Amino acid sequence: MLIYKNSLDDLVLSEYGRNIQNMTAHCLTIEDRAERTRCARSIVDAMSILFPPKGEDKYAHRRKLWDHLYVLSGFRLDVDLPFELTRPEEFDKSPEAVTLPAKQIKRRQYGHIIEAMVDKATAMPAGEERDRLIELLANQMKKCLMAVSPDGVEDVRVFKDLYEMTDGAIYIDPQDLRLQQYQIIVPPKSKKKRKR
Repeated sequence: MLIYKNSLDDLVLSEYGRNIQNMTAHCLTIEDRAERTRCARSIVDAMSILFPPKGEDKYAHRRKLWDHLYVLSGFRLDVDLPFELTRPEEFDKSPEAVTLPAKQIKRRQYGHIIEAMVDKATAMPAGEERDRLIELLANQMKKCLMAVSPDGVEDVRVFKDLYEMTDGAIYIDPQDLRLQQYQIIVPPKSKKKRKR
Protein backbone atom coordinates (compact mmCIF):
# COMPACT_ATOMS: atom_id res chain seq x y z
CA MET A 1 0.00 0.00 0.00
CA LEU A 2 1.23 3.48 -0.86
CA ILE A 3 1.78 5.80 2.13
CA TYR A 4 1.30 9.52 1.58
CA LYS A 5 3.25 12.06 3.60
CA ASN A 6 0.11 13.94 4.58
CA SER A 7 -1.14 10.82 6.38
CA LEU A 8 2.02 10.61 8.52
CA ASP A 9 2.67 12.45 11.77
CA ASP A 10 4.37 15.83 11.49
CA LEU A 11 8.13 15.85 11.96
CA VAL A 12 9.01 17.18 15.40
CA LEU A 13 12.60 18.11 14.50
CA SER A 14 12.71 18.03 10.71
CA GLU A 15 16.52 18.18 10.52
CA TYR A 16 16.72 14.59 11.78
CA GLY A 17 14.19 13.26 9.32
CA ARG A 18 11.49 10.62 9.36
CA ASN A 19 13.78 7.64 10.08
CA ILE A 20 15.16 9.04 13.35
CA GLN A 21 11.63 9.95 14.41
CA ASN A 22 10.42 6.42 13.61
CA MET A 23 13.34 4.90 15.55
CA THR A 24 12.42 7.11 18.52
CA ALA A 25 8.81 5.96 18.33
CA HIS A 26 10.00 2.35 18.30
CA CYS A 27 12.29 3.01 21.28
CA LEU A 28 9.29 4.17 23.32
CA THR A 29 7.52 0.85 22.71
CA ILE A 30 10.36 -1.26 24.18
CA GLU A 31 9.35 -2.53 27.62
CA ASP A 32 12.76 -3.57 29.03
CA ARG A 33 14.55 -0.49 30.43
CA ALA A 34 18.08 -1.78 29.64
CA GLU A 35 17.09 -2.60 26.06
CA ARG A 36 15.35 0.79 25.73
CA THR A 37 18.51 2.54 26.99
CA ARG A 38 20.64 0.61 24.49
CA CYS A 39 18.24 1.58 21.70
CA ALA A 40 18.31 5.26 22.75
CA ARG A 41 22.12 5.24 22.74
CA SER A 42 22.16 3.84 19.21
CA ILE A 43 19.71 6.56 18.08
CA VAL A 44 21.96 9.24 19.58
CA ASP A 45 24.93 7.65 17.79
CA ALA A 46 23.01 7.86 14.49
CA MET A 47 22.13 11.50 15.21
CA SER A 48 25.81 12.17 15.91
CA ILE A 49 26.73 10.73 12.51
CA LEU A 50 24.18 13.03 10.85
CA PHE A 51 25.39 16.06 12.81
CA PRO A 52 28.97 15.58 14.03
CA PRO A 53 30.37 18.08 16.57
CA LYS A 54 31.98 21.08 14.89
CA GLY A 55 34.43 22.78 17.18
CA GLU A 56 32.23 22.55 20.24
CA ASP A 57 32.71 20.58 23.42
CA LYS A 58 31.93 16.90 22.73
CA TYR A 59 30.15 16.54 26.08
CA ALA A 60 27.93 19.55 25.34
CA HIS A 61 27.23 18.23 21.84
CA ARG A 62 26.26 14.80 23.18
CA ARG A 63 24.02 16.41 25.78
CA LYS A 64 22.32 18.46 23.06
CA LEU A 65 21.65 15.31 21.04
CA TRP A 66 20.09 13.62 24.09
CA ASP A 67 17.90 16.68 24.62
CA HIS A 68 16.81 16.48 20.97
CA LEU A 69 15.98 12.80 21.40
CA TYR A 70 13.97 13.74 24.48
CA VAL A 71 12.04 16.30 22.42
CA LEU A 72 11.50 13.75 19.62
CA SER A 73 10.00 11.33 22.15
CA GLY A 74 7.48 13.92 23.28
CA PHE A 75 9.31 14.17 26.65
CA ARG A 76 8.34 10.56 27.46
CA LEU A 77 11.79 8.99 27.19
CA ASP A 78 12.63 6.97 30.31
CA VAL A 79 16.20 5.65 30.09
CA ASP A 80 19.37 5.58 32.20
CA LEU A 81 21.62 8.56 31.40
CA PRO A 82 24.88 9.91 32.80
CA PHE A 83 23.25 13.31 33.22
CA GLU A 84 19.81 14.78 33.81
CA LEU A 85 17.73 15.72 30.76
CA THR A 86 16.44 19.24 30.28
CA ARG A 87 12.95 19.75 31.68
CA PRO A 88 10.12 20.39 29.19
CA GLU A 89 9.45 23.82 30.74
CA GLU A 90 12.88 24.99 29.57
CA PHE A 91 11.84 24.50 25.94
CA ASP A 92 8.74 26.68 26.36
CA LYS A 93 10.71 29.80 27.25
CA SER A 94 10.64 32.50 24.61
CA PRO A 95 13.88 34.19 23.62
CA GLU A 96 14.48 37.74 24.74
CA ALA A 97 13.07 40.37 22.44
CA VAL A 98 15.53 42.09 20.15
CA THR A 99 15.51 45.81 20.79
CA LEU A 100 15.40 47.99 17.73
CA PRO A 101 16.64 51.57 17.62
CA ALA A 102 13.93 53.89 18.86
CA LYS A 103 15.12 56.73 16.65
CA GLN A 104 13.18 57.15 13.42
CA ILE A 105 15.21 57.56 10.25
CA LYS A 106 14.51 60.87 8.55
CA ARG A 107 15.53 59.61 5.13
CA ARG A 108 15.27 55.83 4.88
CA GLN A 109 17.29 55.56 1.68
CA TYR A 110 20.41 56.64 3.61
CA GLY A 111 20.01 54.55 6.76
CA HIS A 112 21.16 54.97 10.37
CA ILE A 113 24.89 54.99 9.69
CA ILE A 114 24.78 57.90 7.23
CA GLU A 115 22.57 59.87 9.62
CA ALA A 116 24.99 59.23 12.48
CA MET A 117 27.91 60.35 10.30
CA VAL A 118 26.03 63.50 9.26
CA ASP A 119 25.41 64.30 12.94
CA LYS A 120 29.12 63.74 13.63
CA ALA A 121 30.11 66.04 10.75
CA THR A 122 27.71 68.71 11.98
CA ALA A 123 29.29 68.65 15.45
CA MET A 124 32.86 68.95 14.10
CA PRO A 125 34.60 72.34 14.05
CA ALA A 126 34.96 73.96 10.64
CA GLY A 127 38.14 72.99 8.83
CA GLU A 128 39.74 70.82 6.21
CA GLU A 129 38.94 67.53 8.00
CA ARG A 130 35.24 68.42 8.26
CA ASP A 131 35.09 69.47 4.61
CA ARG A 132 36.67 66.18 3.52
CA LEU A 133 34.20 64.20 5.67
CA ILE A 134 31.27 66.11 4.18
CA GLU A 135 32.56 65.41 0.67
CA LEU A 136 32.85 61.69 1.43
CA LEU A 137 29.38 61.67 2.99
CA ALA A 138 27.86 63.42 -0.02
CA ASN A 139 29.42 60.86 -2.37
CA GLN A 140 28.14 57.99 -0.24
CA MET A 141 24.68 59.57 -0.15
CA LYS A 142 24.72 59.74 -3.93
CA LYS A 143 25.57 56.01 -4.08
CA CYS A 144 22.65 55.25 -1.76
CA LEU A 145 20.31 57.26 -3.94
CA MET A 146 21.59 55.49 -7.06
CA ALA A 147 20.53 52.18 -5.53
CA VAL A 148 16.97 53.51 -5.20
CA SER A 149 16.88 55.51 -8.43
CA PRO A 150 19.11 53.89 -11.09
CA ASP A 151 18.09 56.44 -13.75
CA GLY A 152 20.44 58.97 -12.25
CA VAL A 153 20.77 61.38 -9.38
CA GLU A 154 21.70 65.02 -9.58
CA ASP A 155 24.21 66.45 -7.14
CA VAL A 156 21.77 69.21 -6.18
CA ARG A 157 19.39 66.65 -4.68
CA VAL A 158 22.13 65.24 -2.45
CA PHE A 159 23.16 68.75 -1.31
CA LYS A 160 19.52 69.62 -0.59
CA ASP A 161 19.03 66.44 1.48
CA LEU A 162 22.24 67.13 3.39
CA TYR A 163 21.10 70.70 4.08
CA GLU A 164 17.69 69.50 5.36
CA MET A 165 19.15 66.68 7.46
CA THR A 166 21.40 69.13 9.32
CA ASP A 167 18.74 71.86 9.66
CA GLY A 168 20.86 74.19 7.55
CA ALA A 169 24.15 73.60 9.39
CA ILE A 170 25.81 72.14 6.27
CA TYR A 171 25.35 74.00 3.03
CA ILE A 172 27.23 73.01 -0.11
CA ASP A 173 27.20 75.24 -3.15
CA PRO A 174 26.86 73.10 -6.30
CA GLN A 175 29.49 75.30 -7.95
CA ASP A 176 32.07 74.47 -5.27
CA LEU A 177 31.80 70.68 -5.27
CA ARG A 178 31.22 68.12 -8.01
CA LEU A 179 30.35 64.64 -6.81
CA GLN A 180 31.68 61.54 -8.52
CA GLN A 181 29.72 59.99 -11.38
CA TYR A 182 28.50 56.46 -10.71
CA GLN A 183 27.02 53.92 -13.06
CA ILE A 184 25.11 50.90 -11.96
CA ILE A 185 26.45 47.88 -13.79
CA VAL A 186 23.70 45.44 -14.64
CA PRO A 187 24.90 41.83 -14.63
CA PRO A 188 24.52 40.14 -18.00
CA LYS A 189 21.74 37.68 -18.49
CA SER A 190 22.98 34.14 -18.39
CA LYS A 191 22.39 32.13 -21.51
CA LYS A 192 21.27 28.59 -21.08
CA LYS A 193 23.31 26.02 -22.91
CA ARG A 194 21.35 23.89 -25.27
CA LYS A 195 21.66 20.16 -25.07
CA ARG A 196 22.79 18.50 -28.25
